[in-house]
Amino acid sequence: MKLHDLSAVPGSTKEPKRIGRGHGSGQGKTAGKGHKGQKARAGRGMRPGFEGGQMPLQRRLPKRGFNNVFAKTIVAVNVGTLNKFEDGAVVDTQALIDAGIVKTCCDGVKILSNGELTKKLTVKVSAFSEAAKTKIENAGGKAEVI
Repeated sequence: MKLHDLSAVPGSTKEPKRIGRGHGSGQGKTAGKGHKGQKARAGRGMRPGFEGGQMPLQRRLPKRGFNNVFAKTIVAVNVGTLNKFEDGAVVDTQALIDAGIVKTCCDGVKILSNGELTKKLTVKVSAFSEAAKTKIENAGGKAEVI
């Protein structure tokens, strides 16, 4: 197969609408815009969300809550998922990403205490819950905050 042999799948492409080219085209005279009114005029200046002067939906709905732009996004990982690593491994954010436990690091990783840890690991992340720290140390590992 060569580039000049390629063609579009039947039905995947359409001919453009030829607007304002006479009565025979089916889109003559008013060019599919109907008669008069704001939508028939040139420029057609209506912004998205405009409701003809009625109070727009985005202004009718009440504003609720507070969005903190300085908030940090911390990814939570449970102690039980750390059993995926081999005994004696050093677990940091990059190791968690490589293992597929965490997609992205965001602003940090926190280890939570859900589950049981059976392996001796050195865990180096942003934060630990107290219970998670004790579980890692009871298993013979280290919990280091970076």
